[in-house]
Amino acid sequence: MNVTGHIEALPRRLTVDLAVSEGPVLLGANGALYGLSDDGVPGDAVLEPLKITSVSQKPEGGAQHPGGDALSVSRSFFRNGGGEINVLMQDVYAQWPYEDLGIDDYLPKVDKIVKEVSAGPSGDRFVYIPFNEPDQIWYDLGVADQQRYEANRDRFFRDWKTVYERIRAVDPDARIAGPNEAAYHARLLTDFLAFAKRENVLPQVLTWHELDSGSLRDFQEHYDGYRCIERELGIPPLRISIDEYANRRDLSVPGQLVQWVSMFERNKVYANQAYWDAAGNLDGNVVRTNIPNGGWWLFRWYAGLTGDTVGVTPPQPNTVDTLQGLASLDISRRQAQVLLGGSDGDADVVVHHLPRSVFGRAVGVTVAEAAWSGYEGHHAAPHVVLRTKLEVADDGSVTVPLRGLRRMSAYRLVLTPGGTGTPAPAAVPWSASYEAEDAAVTGGRIQTHGTVSDPNGYAASGTKDVGPLDIASSKVDFTVAVPADGMYDLAILYGNQSGAPATQKLSVDGAEPVTVTYPSTQNWHYRARKDLGVELSAGSHVLTLAKGDAAVTLDRIDLTARTGAPAASYEATLADIGGNPSYDYSSSAGVGTGALVLRKGDKAVFDVYAPRDGYYTVVPRTSAAVRLTVHGEQVTATPSRPLRLYLVAGNNRVTLTADHAAVRSLDVSGEGSTTGALSYQAASAVLAGGARLVDSVHAFGGSYIGELGNSPSSTAEFTVHAPTAGRHLLVVHYAHDDRRDNGHAYNTDIVSRTADITVGAGAPRRVAFKNTWSSDDYWTLGVPVDLEKGANRVTFGNASAWAPNIDRIELGRVVRQS
Repeated sequence: MNVTGHIEALPRRLTVDLAVSEGPVLLGANGALYGLSDDGVPGDAVLEPLKITSVSQKPEGGAQHPGGDALSVSRSFFRNGGGEINVLMQDVYAQWPYEDLGIDDYLPKVDKIVKEVSAGPSGDRFVYIPFNEPDQIWYDLGVADQQRYEANRDRFFRDWKTVYERIRAVDPDARIAGPNEAAYHARLLTDFLAFAKRENVLPQVLTWHELDSGSLRDFQEHYDGYRCIERELGIPPLRISIDEYANRRDLSVPGQLVQWVSMFERNKVYANQAYWDAAGNLDGNVVRTNIPNGGWWLFRWYAGLTGDTVGVTPPQPNTVDTLQGLASLDISRRQAQVLLGGSDGDADVVVHHLPRSVFGRAVGVTVAEAAWSGYEGHHAAPHVVLRTKLEVADDGSVTVPLRGLRRMSAYRLVLTPGGTGTPAPAAVPWSASYEAEDAAVTGGRIQTHGTVSDPNGYAASGTKDVGPLDIASSKVDFTVAVPADGMYDLAILYGNQSGAPATQKLSVDGAEPVTVTYPSTQNWHYRARKDLGVELSAGSHVLTLAKGDAAVTLDRIDLTARTGAPAASYEATLADIGGNPSYDYSSSAGVGTGALVLRKGDKAVFDVYAPRDGYYTVVPRTSAAVRLTVHGEQVTATPSRPLRLYLVAGNNRVTLTADHAAVRSLDVSGEGSTTGALSYQAASAVLAGGARLVDSVHAFGGSYIGELGNSPSSTAEFTVHAPTAGRHLLVVHYAHDDRRDNGHAYNTDIVSRTADITVGAGAPRRVAFKNTWSSDDYWTLGVPVDLEKGANRVTFGNASAWAPNIDRIELGRVVRQS
């Protein structure tokens, strides 16, 4: 009770019971519908860490969307450890809803799809989905009138049996999924399963969609009801795949996604996020081609769960937009992990039944936050917000207090044996957020998006943004207050659908403004993030963002005290592993989660974030020498001795091996220096066959290479001079805005371009370049290449289609010797 006599609100309590096993971690809820658009989009470095169990794609050559063909994307999916691919067979058709030309038109298409898929070396890793949302499309099975329902139902059942048997005639071992309703319908599922059992055409995978905010409340009832139907009909439990889930407001938002993932993992079902916007970004969780956002980090944490999931009791089970979570216990690694999020305020995580034989009398606790950074907003490695050591109570429990949770964020809590020593406290810089709708707005409107009642609106911080800010007087004045003199990092969440880079004028307390340039986004509400620095004195200030050359929408700004160059410590005990390394928690000093002990045959793989392409300082904290491999280059690293490595913007997979070494962490710092890198502008290339220089104010050197490709003779050849031979990263600055309107209002059907890159006399390598949202926005894509010392020819072309426009290229030696 406080001094005024009022009862203080108690923190909500999320309870974890390590003694209640739910079975091995499935990782079933990490899939995506049209999450892949091409071989290489998204990039391997963001695909492999997620350990994706299933994706859903269209048949090869299907007309429904311009990309995402199942066989084409299977190459990157399978080489990065992907599980299986659902083939949406009706996506062979062009229209939405699918044109209904009758079953006789469909059957030859079915034959072709199955023959192509089953002929490949990985044919057993595909699942056929013959019908998509038959409760609405072709059959109208959701009709209320029982007589009409029965007539429509019987037609669907006849067609299901016909197509099922047609698939099995081509591929006797085919796995088939259905009925694939747009929503859960107990009436249809009861009739369907009874029919399918009687006619021997049961699907191997039972599918339906959960596409409403109410699914966070209703799914458990749907799941339990379905399992009851199975039991009543005497059908052994089928594998369940919710092959479309979540709304626009959920995608990319860690605090929303953790609510969906927890309920699917708890019930051990597979699930794919829905495709509401553009293909190739794992449904809003990958920025550009290779850059994580907050949603990606949530799924990266999910992929890091090992052992068994255990019982979790949230404050309000099966309730929309509330604190939810999932947890795992891995006795062999001596780790417990909890993922949680979905509400603001304070919470206590109470963990029961910590086995003393595993954790001892004290546990090290590390808590990190994955914040919402927008659909197109980069997110660095999540910050550790709490690191401590706690005594385990006599009853085997421990309580971890979490304060100031943010609804759109997710949090990872890791428990390990306490060991000796004291963990280093988390270094959390001062930070504050300011909503645009709460600022002083001139010449703009406050708009509401992404609420429970508008679930397919885009996510917005606080459910509101300000736009369109499109008249000369448009501005937003943010009143901010900072605690000390110094440099602050300013992050602006914005949207730009103007068709080119757009600008605003930033001024502090009415002083001379500076220009802020915003890259294009998919639309006004598909949020991205712009970072810059501002010098502020202690106290209050007014930061003004006023219209520049085009309209921009504003959502929120974040101010964070700058404490030095960006740096992150990646803890070895949380890395991906290969072989059979051991875990040493004898000391909890420093980063606090012990050491990973590598021997011959073992490896640790770290996911290292770089804010931009360039050189970074990398320090392995090890007890002995290790071998470090990145981008195909290997270097021997001695303990605590810095290395200078060239990393690409976004995620970089860094592998450590050793004969025998204890590894505590991999420490990475820097802002991406380009000192020592090679740079060649478009004008330095030799052009042939119609490729030409095009003037552009947005290109780095005032021009770019356009009309490249679409002919064997159309090429651009750069001569680059390497001081030393070896593995380099070729960073291509490119742009293009190819689209194909397939008539779907809720999809942006962007198209990737490809280029064949040839180095010297080597074989050409085909590389996919994702659409950059406008032809005036230049992105980068890093490609590892081997160069000889001295002059090397690097040639771009594409004999059969247009290559992207190229602004310039840069090359950096992967390992830079000091």
